[in-house]
Amino acid sequence: MNIKEVHQYLESNGINPSVQRAAIMQYMLTCYDHPTVEKIYGDLIPVMPTLSKATVYNTLKLFVDKKAVNAIFIDERNARYDAHTHVHAHFRCKCCSEIYDIPLEKNDLPPFRGGTKFSLSDTQVYYFGTCNKCSEM
Repeated sequence: MNIKEVHQYLESNGINPSVQRAAIMQYMLTCYDHPTVEKIYGDLIPVMPTLSKATVYNTLKLFVDKKAVNAIFIDERNARYDAHTHVHAHFRCKCCSEIYDIPLEKNDLPPFRGGTKFSLSDTQVYYFGTCNKCSEM
């Protein structure tokens, strides 16, 4: 995705595109490994030496608040981030800790039976096990 498309994507989500926001979003849209703040910062700092870790945290919080990125909590140590916001589940390998997207349709989810006592804002589906690469070892 080129920078003009990234700016349009940010604007369509109600986010004012700055240089840092555009760089972080461009990174997220091309990243499929559900990175942590540390990984995003580490990968971007060589090309953006003025980037701070606080900027990455604050930008991701804004992206999550605007629903441009999902925060996922499948890793007990770190929040992970996913710019692919379509309905899908996540699988985490217990051996290598890789996280994979798993296709999921909305009608695959059990109906929410909270009645009027709750207001549902998000649903996340996680699977745990061993990936094919680790199974073959």
